[in-house]
Amino acid sequence: MTFNDIFKTNFLEKVSSFSLIDAAIALALAFVLGLFIFIVYKKTYSGVMYSQNFGVSLIAMSIITTFVILAVTSNVVLSLGMVGALSIVRFRTAVKEPMDISFLFWAIAVGIVLGAGLIPLAVIGSLIIGIILAIFSNVKYKEVPYILVLSFKDEEKEGKIKNIINNSTKKSLEKAKTINKSNIELTYEVRLKKGDSSVINKLYDVDSVLNATLVSYNGEYMS
Repeated sequence: MTFNDIFKTNFLEKVSSFSLIDAAIALALAFVLGLFIFIVYKKTYSGVMYSQNFGVSLIAMSIITTFVILAVTSNVVLSLGMVGALSIVRFRTAVKEPMDISFLFWAIAVGIVLGAGLIPLAVIGSLIIGIILAIFSNVKYKEVPYILVLSFKDEEKEGKIKNIINNSTKKSLEKAKTINKSNIELTYEVRLKKGDSSVINKLYDVDSVLNATLVSYNGEYMS
């Protein structure tokens, strides 16, 4: 066996067996579905700090994953080498929103399915996921838990403050109490009556109250 035979076996035959049309279709569909994921992410995002770069990375993730799977499925040896190479890659980027993880897996799954040639599954699955996320992201829960943090300086007013909290909220639970030299800080878990946040105004009517903050678990706050 000569050097030309080795070169022909390992390179030219792979080039001839590669379908440029199939790869172009898969990558084009990866871009379209990645763009669809980006639009769904933008429309359903309910956080405070929206990241445009993360949305664009969803498109790139779909295309890159499709590109990798197309290469892996054409060669068993390459697939084993790819597993070994990717096993040493470690991502340490903190994900701020829990739903961001779902969109990342969605983009990766689209790339894998398209790279495997299962185009109908990728399209139908993306449509179903998009519809489900659009529906549930617009559902408003009736009872949103809030954290009430307030500080006051007169210890004698503590009983009055607690009565205001108990009477102005649907449910209340004292979570913490901190006493400093200058003030007293109380932390409550509360559920408002039909979204009524007038408890803040009532607390401010007490002379010794320095500040009061009402924070929901999803990051929204009123003070």
